[in-house]
Amino acid sequence: MSDQATDAATETFLAHRNLLFTVAYEMLGSAADAEDVLQETWLRWVRVTPQQVRDQRAYLVRITTRLSLNRLRAVRRRREAYVGPWLPEPLLTTPDVAEDVELAESMSMALMLVLETLSPTERAVFVLREAFATSYDDIAAAIGKSPAAVRQIAHRARRHVDARRPRRTVPPGQARAVVESLRRALDSGDPQRLLDVLAPEVVLVSDGGGVKHAALRPVVGADKVVRMFLGGLGKLGGTLTGEPTTINGSPALLVRYDGEIDGILASRVEDGLVTGLYYVRNPEKLTRIASETPLTLR
Repeated sequence: MSDQATDAATETFLAHRNLLFTVAYEMLGSAADAEDVLQETWLRWVRVTPQQVRDQRAYLVRITTRLSLNRLRAVRRRREAYVGPWLPEPLLTTPDVAEDVELAESMSMALMLVLETLSPTERAVFVLREAFATSYDDIAAAIGKSPAAVRQIAHRARRHVDARRPRRTVPPGQARAVVESLRRALDSGDPQRLLDVLAPEVVLVSDGGGVKHAALRPVVGADKVVRMFLGGLGKLGGTLTGEPTTINGSPALLVRYDGEIDGILASRVEDGLVTGLYYVRNPEKLTRIASETPLTLR
């Protein structure tokens, strides 16, 4: 490829890079894996003759999808050996992501954890169809299935996700208010204030990756969650504080223990209460919380 052609290919790739990263991340739940997929996508793209590509955006999404599928099948085996629950890698996101309700919902920890229960093919179809409004024909070309088969997979995946996702979308302002109440309750160290913001059936999922201490299975029930946060950490004699931040387009807390970053606490809010808490403590997953990651569905 000539230098001029390489420059043109680079320009096209960079124009769609944020979209491609969002596709890969939603399929993989890992920024590191998504970046690897983008590197492979670029290497394949520069070998393509642009004149032979009718829709360059769709073609790039197709490459990214295929590579993400291959990687997802490989990392699934690795995640089976993961110590304790596996949570998606949290991303510090730009303000426009939080304002885009559709994008913020598709990137939420709660939904992405549900996507982990899908097969790789179901996840690819669901992400492309529901988040990116990709046509059945284009999805079929990306995953090597017929459009009819894709429709069936999409229906099955949507039914599975709808049974497990939050019942309704919470307005950003309400979510921020609830997370702020959670922050104040944690800072106070008052068990009752924390109980007041948690739903009775709240579920806490913590991810230490075997590097930092975390519960090896989800903690269910407000009383148990309070004991874990206030009782367990209280025994260590330190101070737990939370700083408001925006993770994956939703309000969250940057948790510090005696001033040092301990992790990211994302939440699922329904009916004015916290029904899900997702606590990422694995240091290897906290590399994207210092600088904003641009994301887009278009």
